[in-house]
Amino acid sequence: MTLATDLGADILLVEDDPNDAELISRALKRGGVAVTMARVADGVEALDYLFCRGAYAARSRAARPKLILLDLKLPKLTGLEVLKAIRADAGMKRLVVVMLTSSKEERDLAEAYDSGVNSYVVKPVNFEQLMDSLARLTHYWLGINQLPADAA
Repeated sequence: MTLATDLGADILLVEDDPNDAELISRALKRGGVAVTMARVADGVEALDYLFCRGAYAARSRAARPKLILLDLKLPKLTGLEVLKAIRADAGMKRLVVVMLTSSKEERDLAEAYDSGVNSYVVKPVNFEQLMDSLARLTHYWLGINQLPADAA
């Protein structure tokens, strides 16, 4: 896995905690997941990245991530607000969004699914479990799952 510093990435990680972001990055690398990943730290930056605004204005909107790993509790805009904005846009509503969060709250889970999340995964606290979960998750969403052409 390489960290994308250019304009496109296979995975967009939306995570405000730098320690969690580093663990996720390391877990993907150690799990042998061969993808590029971009990371943003808050909900506004996530939407700027996806909609090619602000610091990401030079990004091509056609270079969409194949998978968004979205934290629930983010500064500026919550993960649910980001998810709703993605689902409201005709060009992005089919993007694969996985809520990767520490929240086990039933209301968070229900609202995420009601808002159109593809999957809801509680972050394992054990590094080996995190590595295994991310390897399985990326294998499924990036390798096995079939999407319409306009979603990829």
